[in-house]
Amino acid sequence: MAKKTKTAKLPKTECCVSKSKCDRCPLRMLQEGTLPEGYTVKKRKLVRVDGKKVTKKRLAKAA
Repeated sequence: MAKKTKTAKLPKTECCVSKSKCDRCPLRMLQEGTLPEGYTVKKRKLVRVDGKKVTKKRLAKAA
């Protein structure tokens, strides 16, 4: 059998504000320090520090 490689969890692009916050919540990941480099959260939305647009392709590369 082939070994499964552990992939990094990608954050959601926006916080869903659920009572039981999920593991991919950008606010939770920011607090835990597991958010990818170059990303932060403003107004419950995931944003890039350099101001560029957040895309899933770039996010996958960063994680």
